[in-house]
Amino acid sequence: MAITIQYERPVSHAAHWARRLALLSCLLFVAVVLSHRFGPLTTPHFLVLAGFAAAMAALAVLLAVIGLARLWQVGARGGKASFMALLLSLLPLGTAGAAAYSYLYKPALYDVTTDTAAPPPWLAEPHAAQDFLSRAGTVTAEDRAKQMEAYPGLSGRRYEGALDRVYQGVRNVATAYGIQIVAEDGLDNILADLEDLVIDPNKAAKGVDALGDVPIPEARPLETPLVPHVGGSGDVLLQGEWRSPVFGFRFDVVIRLREEAETTLVDMRAASRYGPHDLGMGADLVEGYLKALDAELLGIAGD
Repeated sequence: MAITIQYERPVSHAAHWARRLALLSCLLFVAVVLSHRFGPLTTPHFLVLAGFAAAMAALAVLLAVIGLARLWQVGARGGKASFMALLLSLLPLGTAGAAAYSYLYKPALYDVTTDTAAPPPWLAEPHAAQDFLSRAGTVTAEDRAKQMEAYPGLSGRRYEGALDRVYQGVRNVATAYGIQIVAEDGLDNILADLEDLVIDPNKAAKGVDALGDVPIPEARPLETPLVPHVGGSGDVLLQGEWRSPVFGFRFDVVIRLREEAETTLVDMRAASRYGPHDLGMGADLVEGYLKALDAELLGIAGD
């Protein structure tokens, strides 16, 4: 008498739990990113929640590996679940891995500038509650030296153009680049240059004396109050805020325009609002903005 034996494949519970954990970690990570980019979630809380999502994804990967091992050893069901868990874990773990790489291999700086000797000053000192992301309150000379070593090509721009022309280009590029200007100083320097080009015919007629058409200098009323500048007497300063396109990390930015010998020098400074490390995004922001400014002012850029 023949006996039929039916083989039933075992089920890998680790594989199925891996898929559940990976799905939960991926959904949590997406929700955290959206809340940080478009909502009220601050960067310290974002880092905590994103780290928790990455830890869940790492656990899911471990369970998925166990599921695949069971599939190889005894043919246990759960291969598809393990594969799906690995795919879902790529987003949180890949982002965490990229951040860890930048943290380890890029200099620990949160404030970078094109002028390390005399950085553009803040019109209003940026302030934010750091929570557990403690950092030094001031940027030291060692930090500037570290920046010069890491980013030797980070330098300002000199344009063969008038201050008002370069100022307009700076504003246009800031708008296109997503920098929101919140404060300005030194605009009376631009207005003074424009006023010098304007000749009032009525005042010129009143200033002609009997000896000839020689105008008599007249006192021009002061239209702007005598307010001391934050920067140099001839500087124009623009302070703004910028957020990274994907994750919404906040940066404070200040741009300085200085007229020198019929040219205009543009320097820039960018500081991460939170934490002691900007993961290299500050230098990328400055370089990207200045390249866009070069394209905007194409034809008047100097060496």
